[in-house]
Amino acid sequence: MNKKKHHLNFGSAFDYAPAPETTPVDLKKQYELFINGEFVAPESGRYFNSTNPATGKQLSRIAKAEASDVDLAVKSARRAYEKVWGPMAPSERGKYLFRIARLIQEKSRELAILESMDGGKPIKESRDIDLPLVAAHFFYYAGWADKLTFAFPGRAPSPIGVAAQVIPWNFPLLMAAWKMAPALACGNTVVIKPAETTSITAMHLAEIFQEADLPAGVVNIITGAGDTGTALVEHDGIDKIAFTGSTDVGKKIAQSVAGSTKKLTLELGGKAANIVFDDAPIEQAVEGVINGIYFNQGHVCCAGSRLLVQESIHDDFVERLTRRLATLRVGDPLDKNTDVGAINSKAQLKRIKALIETGKDEGAELHESSCAIPDDGFWCRPSFFTGVTPSHRIAREEIFGPVLSILTFRTPAEAVTLANDTCYGLSAGVWTDKGSKIFSIADQLKAGVIWANTFNRFDPTSPFGGYKESGFGREGGLQGLAAYLKQDHC
Repeated sequence: MNKKKHHLNFGSAFDYAPAPETTPVDLKKQYELFINGEFVAPESGRYFNSTNPATGKQLSRIAKAEASDVDLAVKSARRAYEKVWGPMAPSERGKYLFRIARLIQEKSRELAILESMDGGKPIKESRDIDLPLVAAHFFYYAGWADKLTFAFPGRAPSPIGVAAQVIPWNFPLLMAAWKMAPALACGNTVVIKPAETTSITAMHLAEIFQEADLPAGVVNIITGAGDTGTALVEHDGIDKIAFTGSTDVGKKIAQSVAGSTKKLTLELGGKAANIVFDDAPIEQAVEGVINGIYFNQGHVCCAGSRLLVQESIHDDFVERLTRRLATLRVGDPLDKNTDVGAINSKAQLKRIKALIETGKDEGAELHESSCAIPDDGFWCRPSFFTGVTPSHRIAREEIFGPVLSILTFRTPAEAVTLANDTCYGLSAGVWTDKGSKIFSIADQLKAGVIWANTFNRFDPTSPFGGYKESGFGREGGLQGLAAYLKQDHC
């Protein structure tokens, strides 16, 4: 097998002085559960550590919810749904959401720092992308709260009840906003479980709910690992489940609710194809690739981790990508100069490294950065593979790291075949100067979201979701409302 590896010279013409964030944050030594509007200790008294992935050191202790805590949270949500939130005038519900959105904006700097400390993403991503979108989702759905009959004409929309929401570690606050805002706007109450490795910002969001005087029990936040999530989705008091995470876990949830009356939406894995044609704006496409896989450490299910480049421009594109990659700065997520932050956890880094070794063993060529990385914490150098074929594991499995697989194609038909040759169908990108080609290719791609001459752009008014093993249902836009409503005919 060809195990050739290239180390890229990542020297830069500029030296950047450290520019750390200096905004003070209120990081608690211990975080409790948020049930019925109050912070309460878990009945078992058990806690687990939250680790800063950039240092490997403990940030705080997080309460571990057991089945009894889950039961309290669900019952609290049920009482709030039946006695307060459900009967409340929709315009009043909207006022609460507007108030929450404004408070998120006021505290966005602090929340962004906590997000970067807990998750490892660069501060300029959490500050400039994540937090503005979090507030935007609450603002957007606040506006829909008293207009549901206009959103679904000819129907009599009504809330479903109590929603269980399980969110991943890659966008802790944004995923929470995606799910909570439409659920609350529709009159449902919520029990939400953040990821075990990124629970801190959810608890600070709970403080915002208290400050906004959100009625007790409307939102309950329980923390823990997989067994906590299992206890939540299997609870008899749940009417609706919304899950974002791995495909394997999504399949298990689908099996567990089969035959029940629980409604379900799943947003699962992806292996997005980013297709670059020979008539594309090359430098713009290079930036799109960088944005789609490296600025977020590849920590997104819609990351463009498969780059399909037309054969005639392959060498030129790789050369340009190499030069651009050489300018990326890897390091402290709280440094405003940092482009690529830390890997979320030690377990995730181990998986990334294992797939990199598999790619080398299967004959692909690894082009790896020679940049210095910190001694402590969890880090992966930005890299890409060339000589990748569709049968390689790195071309078929989610890596969830800053590792790109480059394949080539000759014709548009071949590009479509390669792009669709996956069990996933979450997102894709098309790069070309011809608008007609964009529409033609997009019509043939089996993906829920397709970007044209851009990548990883999000807006609360636009639906997001996948096909095949990337799940079903949509979040964002009117479609995001539909997932939390009964729609009887008038």
